[in-house]
Amino acid sequence: MKEIINPIYLTDAKIEELKNEFSNAKPCNYVVLPNFLKEEFATVLYENFPKLDTLNVKRKSINENKSEDYHFERFHPSFSEVKGALASSEFIKIVETITGIKDLTTSNDALGAGVHQGGNGSYVDVHIDSNFNPMENLWRRLNLLIYLNKNWKPEYGGDLELWDQKMTKCEQTVPCDWNRAVIFLTDETTPHGYGKISVPEGETRKSFYTYYSTPTEKGFKYVDSHFKTRPEDNFTKKILTSIKEPLKLNIKRILKKVGITSLDFQDKNKKKF
Repeated sequence: MKEIINPIYLTDAKIEELKNEFSNAKPCNYVVLPNFLKEEFATVLYENFPKLDTLNVKRKSINENKSEDYHFERFHPSFSEVKGALASSEFIKIVETITGIKDLTTSNDALGAGVHQGGNGSYVDVHIDSNFNPMENLWRRLNLLIYLNKNWKPEYGGDLELWDQKMTKCEQTVPCDWNRAVIFLTDETTPHGYGKISVPEGETRKSFYTYYSTPTEKGFKYVDSHFKTRPEDNFTKKILTSIKEPLKLNIKRILKKVGITSLDFQDKNKKKF
């Protein structure tokens, strides 16, 4: 861990500062960590980031356009190293202190760690993440994203948007530029997404993710992933989203009754290389 993460984030003083920032942040509990990884290590990740067309999971609909993957055996070894560092007991203890959430863990599936990437025109509409890992029976609590976009320009777009729960306005944005990490809650208080990017040929929006979970407990309330429309979205998009999202949730419920989860479906239908 010490060979990978910027040592400033391992000091008691910085951890206490981040704890205060997280608990007082609006519109949801989140904290931003610039220069999160050691520069040399971040550069290795950037230079060896998987090519967009090799990522197994393609998500393309009226509400999103991006690719992702979590099969680390197909990636450069540095990706397994950062995955291990973020899943280590030492770093998890730091995350627990910052967020106040205890008994955190990660898993070895799509809801554990992986990469996201999008080319020109990529976007993910504002959404609420699923808070449950059915394969491991875990309560998903936190997202940690590391942006690996070197020489990223503001005009490319792609900032992480954090919206109020009523979807009246975007309260905060987090630039998706070089070596910036962000930790935020995974619950109904965190509508988030990013707008359509405009990048030159060969450029992509790259991020590494780790999701932290806890065992389910009394009081756990299941929330499935679902998209929300922005006030400025056109009428057609609002109507289609209002139809698509309830239909998607109902199909998931039917599949769940017959013992099929979305992760099962994802693995069985992934592109082969």
